[in-house]
Amino acid sequence: MNFLTILLEDPAPKGGMGSSLLFMILLIVVFVIFFILPQSKRNKEQRQFRENLKKGDKVVTIGGFHGKIIEVKENTVMVSLAPDVVVELEKSALVQNPAQVGGQG
Repeated sequence: MNFLTILLEDPAPKGGMGSSLLFMILLIVVFVIFFILPQSKRNKEQRQFRENLKKGDKVVTIGGFHGKIIEVKENTVMVSLAPDVVVELEKSALVQNPAQVGGQG
């Protein structure tokens, strides 16, 4: 009889659907706060950086090359990497110079 009682018990949790729904909402809120909002902020800062590029700015490529902007075009920039070495790069291949980000120019 004891074995039959165990098999016939309802395996559903006693907390009900309300606690499960509350947990899911809390999980979504935490996900948004810790993952989506910081990434949106970084994307916005990168977009503003690329829109505000001007001649003479010091930049770093995503490959690690440091250079100085010589000319700004619509989607590309001409960057001087060394004397007599000028390359054309996509704006998306540039990141802010870490020295400038910290306020040390």
